[in-house]
Amino acid sequence: MLNFRLPTPSIMLVLLIAFLFSSVALADEEESPLNAGLLSGLKLRSIGPALMSGRIADIAVDPTNQGTWYVAAGSGGVWKTVNSGTTWQDIFTDQTSYSVGCLTIDPRHPDTIWVGSGENVSGRHVGYGDGVYRSRDGGQTWENMGLTETEHIGRIVLHPEDPNVVYVAAQGPLWSGGGERGLFMTVDGGVTWEKVLGGGEFTGVNEVVMDPFDANTLYASTWQRFRDVAVLMDGGPESGIHKSTDGGRTWRQLKTGLPGEDMGKIGLALSPQKAGVMYAAIELGARTGGFWRSTDGGESWEKRSDKIAGGTGPHYYTEIFASPHAFDLVFYMEVRMSYTDDGGKTFQLVGEEHKHVDNHALAFSATDPDYLLAGCDGG
Repeated sequence: MLNFRLPTPSIMLVLLIAFLFSSVALADEEESPLNAGLLSGLKLRSIGPALMSGRIADIAVDPTNQGTWYVAAGSGGVWKTVNSGTTWQDIFTDQTSYSVGCLTIDPRHPDTIWVGSGENVSGRHVGYGDGVYRSRDGGQTWENMGLTETEHIGRIVLHPEDPNVVYVAAQGPLWSGGGERGLFMTVDGGVTWEKVLGGGEFTGVNEVVMDPFDANTLYASTWQRFRDVAVLMDGGPESGIHKSTDGGRTWRQLKTGLPGEDMGKIGLALSPQKAGVMYAAIELGARTGGFWRSTDGGESWEKRSDKIAGGTGPHYYTEIFASPHAFDLVFYMEVRMSYTDDGGKTFQLVGEEHKHVDNHALAFSATDPDYLLAGCDGG
């Protein structure tokens, strides 16, 4: 019996190259078959890796260096690039949480990064976290700052002038009641935390946003939810929008013009152009809901349209981002990212050509209004 092996792909490639060059050498008096016209058809293309990266939960761009990004992966830690995404470094791999829900850069000290572990969507596939982390050296080292039983954190907001004042929107456990859920505040840089807004054992805080014109005014959305193997109980009487005008120490619920029925997940955004203008994407029962706008700091609201996220459902998306470049331009993160340029009356698709769908995060350029950096289920 004869035993033989076919050449490996690499050996076959070497043989092919050798053959081509030998053909050129032998064609002394004839025109070479390897002419410029033939070679112009050979184009380099990417052949790997074959799989896209996983779901992106949040993106933060260094305000002092637009080429430095920090990216939170729902099931893959925190990644950093210093060259606008050309190369990446995994900077969270040694920590005890692999699921990350959000991250924030200290605007006064951009090497200080705050991370909320545990992705804040309600699918069966979602990983949980063990609290809040902080790095003071651009992600080289980390320390756990507590709130270890929050499990799912949707947003971290820092005071623009006092780095010791931090707000954490904690949704709390998905598969059970209890835990640490609500809005937590620290005035000593995370040494101690105080719960300043909450509800019952199934109600957490999905988002917190700070008024860009007044750091003492904040808004937060509560979300009453519970996941079971068979069903998601999404929404309840404790879901709502709340406002504080004393730096988060006291809160009151906003109601005028908002739905009177039980609400589900609520996404919030504030206009960077006009004080008092804010937007809310609100989920209602049976995958209904809409888009609301307020022009008086949330004291009254107008429903602008029936816009609601589809696909997996509003519980999986419902995040909105107001453009820093144009008034009433708001981007809606969903299966196919859409936008409104009239404050929510109408929406148009951004377009998903050359990118994955299922969008969760968005970052803007400080100088280029046409630049969007989107995080989705494909990276």
